[in-house]
This record gives sequence, structure tokens and C-alpha cells, in this order.
Amino acid sequence: MSSLVNSLKQIFGFDAFRDGQQQTIEQLLNGQSSLAIFPTGSGKSLCYQLAAIELPHLTIVVSPLLALMKDQLAFLATKGIAAASIDSTLTPQQNQQVMADTRSGKIKILMVSVERFKNERFRQFIESVNVSMLVVDEAHCISEWGHNFRPDYLKLPNYRQELNIPLVLLLTATATKKVKQDMATKFAILPEHIVQTGFYRQNLDLSVLAVSTKDKNQQLLTSIAGQTGCGIVYVTLQQSAEYVANFLAQQGLNAQPYHAGFISEKRQKIQEDFMSGKVQIIVATIAFGMGIDKADIRFVIHYDLPKSIENYSQEIGRAGRDGLASNCITLANLDGLNTVENFVFGDTPELSGIECVIQNIQQECQNDRWELQGLSLSNTSNIRQLPMRTLLVQLELQGIIKPLFSYFADFKYKFTTNKDEVLNCFEGERKDFLATIFKYSGFKKVWGEPDFEALFQHYGCDRGRVIIALEYLQEQQLITLETKKITEVFSVNKALLSAEILAKSLHDYFVEKEEKEIKRIATLVRFFELKTCLSRNLSLYFNDKNSPENCGHCSVCRGEVAKLSYSQESALPDDALIAHMLTALIEHMSTKHKGVLSLETMCRFLTGLTVPLFSRNKVKQLSGFGCCENIRYQEVREKVIAVMKN
Repeated sequence: MSSLVNSLKQIFGFDAFRDGQQQTIEQLLNGQSSLAIFPTGSGKSLCYQLAAIELPHLTIVVSPLLALMKDQLAFLATKGIAAASIDSTLTPQQNQQVMADTRSGKIKILMVSVERFKNERFRQFIESVNVSMLVVDEAHCISEWGHNFRPDYLKLPNYRQELNIPLVLLLTATATKKVKQDMATKFAILPEHIVQTGFYRQNLDLSVLAVSTKDKNQQLLTSIAGQTGCGIVYVTLQQSAEYVANFLAQQGLNAQPYHAGFISEKRQKIQEDFMSGKVQIIVATIAFGMGIDKADIRFVIHYDLPKSIENYSQEIGRAGRDGLASNCITLANLDGLNTVENFVFGDTPELSGIECVIQNIQQECQNDRWELQGLSLSNTSNIRQLPMRTLLVQLELQGIIKPLFSYFADFKYKFTTNKDEVLNCFEGERKDFLATIFKYSGFKKVWGEPDFEALFQHYGCDRGRVIIALEYLQEQQLITLETKKITEVFSVNKALLSAEILAKSLHDYFVEKEEKEIKRIATLVRFFELKTCLSRNLSLYFNDKNSPENCGHCSVCRGEVAKLSYSQESALPDDALIAHMLTALIEHMSTKHKGVLSLETMCRFLTGLTVPLFSRNKVKQLSGFGCCENIRYQEVREKVIAVMKN
């Protein structure tokens, strides 16, 4: 028995490797960076877990979700593998303990989010530790050609080089040929070290049913009535999750809604109830699913169109992980097409917004440093938070800015015990220092805000020492500390800040990205209307040519080809009404906004897309807001151009 099989059996309790696992692990132990593309639920994590035990030094795992990290850590703990995470839930003391254990070699696997690398102190810490391997989970987030693209993931190849990490493992379940090549190129992974197992899953029955909106609820009941066990119903919008869950509950079904609008404790409780079997059906947005490892999900129903083929594949991939027959049903029409598309159009920054960000860097930069408060700049530039993050990453990749660290701009505290009692816990210089902090804090009723400038002038202490002292007092439960307004600090290469050319190239990048996403949605619609085997075409999309020509367990193989249509045609308001609504918008904004309203601002107003400019100026109160929300954005844009010419 090989030592790997021995470890597999003794540590993990498995008798044999699954397809692709042994090859991946052996490549890593031979010093060959690898990309592993395995279907959802087929044991990707074991590849890094077993390799990490065999490698001499630390393995760093980048994971996109805190819940995923916690699940992995809990599993590793049951196997006696020393693992930890550095994340936002740790106290400063816990954080220091993890770092000490990592430095001493006690920790074998350290899990972090990609955002952690933005902290210069964290990068310095990693530089001081011997690292054997970097693992990137959900690695398709690296590729701009992939779905769920996360801008901060783009910087991982740079971090890997800066930190001299010799070995990389990329893990994903969904990668087209283009995404696969993109990921491999970014990390210099050779073609022979890409391990891709079959994508096709013969236990999943795929059905696409063309259903009008008015018939959807009845069809949903019919589809669920034919199922056994538990399942997930996916919807696009948060309010739809609650509406559909309430409808199912009224019909006597054990259903609960789940979406990102719920507080984390509520989401956690619903998820736990589903995992334990207390809840049979979850009606959820895509906020639910990543990291859900429940083997006996018998059905996944898409009440609304998914965002892309990749999303569809990931979501149906949560069904039937135990290998037993499971059903994946899509209730399809074109009614929600504009909703999915509008998410894309709402995220494309205008050229003027990009120019505003560059001007802010130029004007606010002092001693080659720029401080950013994300929400404030988002409001000023009228760019949503996610595209703002994408924009900043592009500036980083071009070497214009580089993240140094972040801090909370605002601190306030209140005593949980008498101030004199707090001081009596200390002596000497420490007592004097704390007394000075309390003296130079402005108190309003019970809450006090430290005056960092006065403290520096009268005591010569920097901001950092004051914050460490306050955090220590909180740990000792002597004060309650509150922080807000996180500020990110970047170094700036002013020589590269050529505003006009730079803004134009960045805007071109976003427009190209927009076009890519719209094409992805069109590809999804074409997939659902295919006249040949759905399982076969899905496998081919992900570059797996080994699936059967006709699976025999999809709606097309049963002779049911779907033709999607709109439940009813939505008509644009007439030109006069659109002109009237736009005039009302312009008048409303004339006293609040300098400059002419752009074409995109008008289109977003009519289609009901929320941008910072609207939230700040109460634009949603105007009667024309969202009057064209059921019309595709491109049609609205063409109409506005025509109306404004007249």
C-alpha cells in the first residue's frame, strides 16, 4: 500500500481515491502546480488537505466565504489536522495566537479570504513564514471570462510572486475551456498538470419547462408534488424568495425563504434547519448554496432564470451528491430576462465617474499616500460598491495604487465600570497614558471619542498605540468600543496618473465586460431552447467530450423541447410620457446635482436601477422611477436617445 493510500485510510478513513484525486496530489508532491476541475461534491478539498500533511511547511487556502472556511476547519479538527483561519470573527488575542502558532510551525493549514492580502502587515507576516503551497478554492473567481468573477482574486498571481510561494493548487467545479486556459496561464500551470474529471452526472434529470408567469406557482406545486425528500427553489430577487416561500407554506409545505437581506444569525438558523431536516424546502437567491454540502438534496428548481450556464451548473450541482436520482427543473420564460440583464447594466460605471475617482486620487494624495472611504467615494463618483472595487483592482494591476493597510476612522467608547476603577487596574506610565486618553476624549453623555491629534500633541503617542490600548480595555471588558468608517490606505505612483487616457481605457474595460455578461445571458437562453440532449450540451460547454450523445434523462431526450417566450409583451410608454418623466427628473436634480444628466443616468432612472446618485437625492420618490422596469435596457436606451433628439 502506498504511503498516500495509507494516509488516506488512516487519517481520512477512505479506502480509495476518487477519480483525479491521486493524480492531483502526486503532482503537488512532485512540485508541480496544478489545476483540478472536479464536479461539485466530488472531493476537491481532499486534494489540498492530504497534500498539506505531506508537504514540509504551511499551506495557505484562499476561500471566498467565511462559512466555507468554518466548515473546512471543523472537518480538519475531526481528523486531528492543525488548521486555523485569520478572519474578522477573531479577537486581537486570538489573531495573535494564530499567528504565533503559524510562525512556530504548529499550524499546517491557514485559511484566509483574498481581501486579507490587502493588509501590508499580513503580507509581511506571510513573508516571515515558510510556505509550501497556495490553494485557491472556487478558482474560477480569478478569471474575468468566468462567472462570479471577483476583482480581488485577480491580484493572487502577483501576491504569489511577491511572497515567493513555490506551489499553487487551483480548485473549481465550473470552468469552460477559455476559463481553464486563463486560470492556468495566470499561474503558469502546464497543460499536463490540469486534472479534469468527467463533468457529466448520470443521476441528475434535467428538465426545462416553458411556463408563463401566471402559471408558475401551479407548475411549481406540481413539480414539487412529484418529489421525495428535500430541495432548493432558486429565485432572482429577495422579495421573490419571501413571496414564493410564503405561497408554499400556505399550501401546507415546509418551506423557508433565504436571502442576503436577512441578518447573519437568521440565515445561519435557516441553513442549520435545512441541513438537519427540520426544513424541507429552501426558497433562496444565489446567496444560498456555496459550501452547502448536503448529500440528499433530491430536487433543485429554478423558479426564475439563473444568471448564467455556470450558475445553473453550480446550483443544480447541489442535488444528488449521494449519487441517487435527483431532479433539476427550470420553470422558464423570458419575463425575467431584463432583470438579469439590468444587474449587468447597473454595474457599468460612467466615464465621468471613473474620471471623478482619478481626480480624487490626484487631489487627495499626500506624501504619495491616498486614503479611501469606499462609501463616500462611491457616492461622489456615482459608482456602486462592487464596480468600485473592480476599478480599484484595475488601478492596482496597472501599478498606480498599492494597498498598505486599513483602519477605522471613527472610534467611540463607553465605560462598563467606573473610570477610576479602570485606572486603578494599571500603574506607572500605562496608568498615565490611559488617564491622558480619557482626558482628551470628547464625551457626549456616556460615549467618548478620542481626539487623536490632541493626544499626539500632549503625549507624543501615535494613533496606533491609542487604538491598541482601547482594544485591550475592551478585551478586559472595562469599556465597550465601537468602530465605523473603515478607511483604506494606498501608496500612489503619481507618474502613472494620466487622467484622460487612463479613464478612457478603464471605461473601455468595463464596457467590454458588460458586453461579455450580456452575451453570457443570451447563451443561457439558447441552452434552454436546445433541441439536442441537455446533459450532453452542458458537458460540452465545460469542455467534457466524454458524456453520452443522448443521456435519456433530460426533457429533450424525452421529446420535450422548450420554446421560451414573454408571458405578455411589455410596451414602452409613449414618447410624450417619457419626455415628461425625464423633465421631472431633470428639474428634481437641478438644485442637487451639478452638470447635465447623462444618458445612462436617465436610462437607469426609467428602468429602476439603483445607483448612489438616486439614493442620495431621493429620486425613487419620483413617479417615473422604474416605469420601464419590464423593458430590456437596450430598448429603453434607444428610446431615450430618440426622445432627447426631438
